[in-house]
Amino acid sequence: MTDIKFNKILLFTNALVPLALLLFDAWRGNLGANPIEFFLRTTGVLTLIFLVVGLAITPLRKIFGWNNLIKFRRMIGLYAFFYAFLHLVTYSIFDKSFDLSAIASDVWQRPFIAVGMLAFFLLIPLAITSTNGMIKRLGGKNWSRLHKLSYLIAILGAIHFWMIVKSDLKYPFLFAVVLAVLLGYRIYDTYKKPKKNQEKAQKNTKESEVLS
Repeated sequence: MTDIKFNKILLFTNALVPLALLLFDAWRGNLGANPIEFFLRTTGVLTLIFLVVGLAITPLRKIFGWNNLIKFRRMIGLYAFFYAFLHLVTYSIFDKSFDLSAIASDVWQRPFIAVGMLAFFLLIPLAITSTNGMIKRLGGKNWSRLHKLSYLIAILGAIHFWMIVKSDLKYPFLFAVVLAVLLGYRIYDTYKKPKKNQEKAQKNTKESEVLS
């Protein structure tokens, strides 16, 4: 239990390191010719990283038996929301001065912004329902169904990233490949379970027939 608490503190601290470095570089004026654009890109990539890491927990847990990883999934998901929130704040306040008409026009004219906005707003109910109290209130099955939105959110995030990048598609492609593997595993695992259960049932039936 002590190791879990220590690892949570370690995760909490290290997840803030990229932001601390970003703020330090901003303070020193080392964010390049367009600091707002740099901050936007960085917080956007960090959001994607935490989304992908969160989706990687289930495959790692099932394949390698690292069951304790489940204890860190909530914090990782909340950090994805945190960096997505910073991404949105940077865009809406620092880039657009919270001009709602300019933001609406931007969303209408530039589809990648609409995709990013949709991904963020889908993240909100997941962040709100991340507490133990909300899990009990919704019920385990309903909570699990709701949090499957994380798959769609990650896909929208990858599309958003892909649409932004105009020349070097290496990093968007890398995110897309990793995401495809993680979601592909879930599809495989979903269809594998009924087959296993069917084989187990057939085996039990044969054993009962032999015994009778």
